[in-house]
Amino acid sequence: MASQVLTPEAVNETPVAEERAFVASQRQLVWRKFRRHKLAVAAIVVLGALYFVSIFAEFFTPYPALHRFKEFGEAPPTRIRVVSPTRGLSRPFVFATARELDKATFTYQYTDSDRELPIRFFVRSEEPFSLLGFIPWNVRLFGIEDPSVPVFIFGSDRLGRDVFSRIFFAGRISLFIGFGGVFVAFVLGVIFGGISGYYGGVVDDAIQRIIEFLLSIPNIPLWIALSATLPHDWGILRIYFAITIILALQSWTGLARVVRGKLISLREEDFVMAAQVAAATNGAIIRRHLVPGFTSYLITHLTLAIPGMIIGETALSFLGLGIRPPAVSWGTLLQDAQSISALGLQPWLMIPGAFVLLAVMMFNFIGDGLRDAADPYAT
Repeated sequence: MASQVLTPEAVNETPVAEERAFVASQRQLVWRKFRRHKLAVAAIVVLGALYFVSIFAEFFTPYPALHRFKEFGEAPPTRIRVVSPTRGLSRPFVFATARELDKATFTYQYTDSDRELPIRFFVRSEEPFSLLGFIPWNVRLFGIEDPSVPVFIFGSDRLGRDVFSRIFFAGRISLFIGFGGVFVAFVLGVIFGGISGYYGGVVDDAIQRIIEFLLSIPNIPLWIALSATLPHDWGILRIYFAITIILALQSWTGLARVVRGKLISLREEDFVMAAQVAAATNGAIIRRHLVPGFTSYLITHLTLAIPGMIIGETALSFLGLGIRPPAVSWGTLLQDAQSISALGLQPWLMIPGAFVLLAVMMFNFIGDGLRDAADPYAT
């Protein structure tokens, strides 16, 4: 086997790289290992794009979430073409669509006419809108000149609303509700787990019995019972925060148990006893000396808990117990695909489920990358 030949430049660079590794902080070492996880890095890019488009959905989508085309209910996805029958290769365009009633099946059929409508970018909207709720704006990323002819990239629902536009407006709730629920669950888990693990005794027994009681309750019946108590006259914002609390009620128990176990193993260490001798308070010992000892695990847990919150919100809204119309989330969009006939005749109504799957997979990839990067024994 041929021996490896090192150039003078490589010989000089190797000690420098090793020296940087020795003096690097823990954060720098974790980031260096995380960048080697290609799937996790790619997942950050995909999730970043998904969040960015959802935040600025008014600009990236051709229509508002509640805009209706009354004559185009349950229309299939519009075919975007680049080859014209008369002009050959051209800029992207669509054919104007006509709806006709099939008298044999009594269903509406959509057929393309000969009228070509080019797709234009940075088109002016008929109705001015606001980005982020306060920035006046009247330009959308793409559209066509004739406002009476729709462009349904993912088809339309039974009311003639664009599924593509509604998916990204719905992402605002489905993607961001995970952060609120995870934050509440994180705070509860760290506080109760820290108290249980540090003090022990009767306090530990009481908290562990509460955790066991909550874990013994099935998730779906508990969600149904709590969601049923929400008043029907509540606004969208109140329901949003109520769903966040409901999702956090059970998810904190697993983190509390892990925090308890970590504190039990660390509370007898010499640095904890030194802090006690130095008259540090119990709260300061937990916050400054014990919790930082497993911060890497907490970060990984946060990343992997967000997909569970997204799925929980989707399940609640799908069952009609979560976000309610006119607000839209991925769960409310999937309500239109509950029947077998909808799945057979309008399969595009299942596309919001693909976005749920995409977001959950990307968060799991990031969590795997963080777990491998934060593990000191990982190679």
